[in-house]
Amino acid sequence: MNNFSFRRPQLPPVTKNLIIINVLLWLVEFILPDFANHTLLPRLGLHPFGASDFNPVQPFTYMFLHDPRNPVHIFFNMFSLWMFGRILEQVWGSQRYLIFYLVCGVGAALVQEAVWAMTWRQEFISAIAPINGLTYNHAEQIVNAAIANHDTEILAAIAAMKNQMVTVGASGAIFGLLLGFAFVFPNMPMYLFFIPVPIKAKYMVLGYAVLEFFFGISGGGTIAHFAHLGGMLFGLIMILYWKKKGTLYQ
Repeated sequence: MNNFSFRRPQLPPVTKNLIIINVLLWLVEFILPDFANHTLLPRLGLHPFGASDFNPVQPFTYMFLHDPRNPVHIFFNMFSLWMFGRILEQVWGSQRYLIFYLVCGVGAALVQEAVWAMTWRQEFISAIAPINGLTYNHAEQIVNAAIANHDTEILAAIAAMKNQMVTVGASGAIFGLLLGFAFVFPNMPMYLFFIPVPIKAKYMVLGYAVLEFFFGISGGGTIAHFAHLGGMLFGLIMILYWKKKGTLYQ
């Protein structure tokens, strides 16, 4: 791939349309916050499986929405999509590139669902324990007993919390693109804002993965770090499959 030439300097169609869709939806959210908060985000943002606001289209639709209060999030996602997506679309062609992007995005959602399934109880107990002046262990005993006894008040509080848990953004798909770029152009020099020396793409992406894992296990914050890793994981599965078939560069 060292002799690869970029045949189409213009922005290729899938990357261009993905950017347009994301930006237009963000503008709708920004201009119409009530519509965003009461319609778009509850219906199309990703919620935990089993929440009353969950529906089966959300693992697909969530990746086209972004927090309207955070323009930095969508800016960096769309900048990364422009930087890496247009090149991969030229390498793979529009159809395979779109499939890869969507698989990474949906894969990130599935990983986020798995993380929620394993952590929602802990988050709920950690939230109510200090409010009620309880230790975590004491609150855990009360919650477990209440769930076993089908306590309607506790179950309603859990249901409300699950509906408040929502993930949006193209970051999972974008991290998949980063991984794809590192496989296609492993030795391409990359520059980070705070590091004045070039870093090979393969090392940069590996560093991102390590940081995401560290931040994920550290907990806290509102960023779905494991969803980012999920996008990378599903991207890796697709790339290894294409590589095994000898079609990675076709």
